[in-house]
Amino acid sequence: MKRFSQLAVPYVVWMALMLILPMILIALYSVTEPGNSIISFTLTIEHYAKFFTDPDFLIILWRSLLIAFKTTVICLLLGYPVAYFIARSSEKVQNILVLCITLPTWINMLVRTYAWIGLLSEGGIFQRILSFIGLGNTELLYTEGAVLLGMVYNFIPFMILQIHTSLCKMDHSLLEASADLGANPAQTFRRVTLPLSLPGVINGITLVFLPAVSSFFIPKLLGGGQYFLIGNLIENQFITVGEWNFGSAISMIMAVIMMLLMMLVRKVEIRNQGGKEE
Repeated sequence: MKRFSQLAVPYVVWMALMLILPMILIALYSVTEPGNSIISFTLTIEHYAKFFTDPDFLIILWRSLLIAFKTTVICLLLGYPVAYFIARSSEKVQNILVLCITLPTWINMLVRTYAWIGLLSEGGIFQRILSFIGLGNTELLYTEGAVLLGMVYNFIPFMILQIHTSLCKMDHSLLEASADLGANPAQTFRRVTLPLSLPGVINGITLVFLPAVSSFFIPKLLGGGQYFLIGNLIENQFITVGEWNFGSAISMIMAVIMMLLMMLVRKVEIRNQGGKEE
C-alpha cells in the first residue's frame, strides 16, 4: 500500500504548483498594495471595501449571478427531456446519441463561440430566416439573448450527461413495480424517476452554474463588450487596467461565492439522499 501511495506524489506536486500556489498568490495580492522604496507592500482590505461599496460592481455581480441562473434553468429544462429520451433508448442508440452530445465538446469552446458570431451576425443564417419571415431588422448579436444562447450551447452537454448517467444507474425494476402497483406513467416519473435522478440534476446544476457565473469570453464575443459580467471585470482589471490587487480581490470574492454554492449543493444532495455528512 505504501508503494502505491507514492504514485500519488507527482499529482500532489502538480496540484500544489498549479492550484494551491496560484490561489495563495491571488489571496496575497488581494490584501496588499504596492509600497514605496522602503516597504515593498502593505496589508489592506481596501480592495474588498472598494468592491462592496461601489454599486456598479455589485450590479455586475448580480447580473453575472442572474445570467448564470437563467443559463442553468434553461439547460435543465432542455437537458432533462433529452437525457431522459437517451436513457430510454436502446444501448446502440444511446451510444450514438451520447456521441452526438459530446462530439461538439471536442472542439475548443472559443472556436465554437466564434462560430455563433457568424450565425447571428448580419448575413448569417438566422438573420436570413428572420428576413424571410419579415423580421429582418431584429438585432441578434451583441445582446443578452446572444450571450445566453452561447452559454446554453456551451454548457448544456454537462447537464445532459450528468442526468443521463443518473437515469442509466436507476434500477428499472422499480418502474415495473410502480406500474404493477397501479401508478400511471406521470405518477411513476414524479415519484420514482425524478427523485432517483436528482443526484444527476444537482451535479449538472453545479457543472453549469459555476462556469457560467465566471465566464468572460462568451459575453465578450457575443455581447460585444456591451454586456459586462464579473469575469470580464476580472479580466479587465488584470489585462487592461493593471490593477492586479483589485482584480485578485474580486477573484477571491468569486471563489468564496462558488465554495459557498458548492457547500449548499452538497447539503441539498445529502438531504436528498437521507444521509449524514461524513
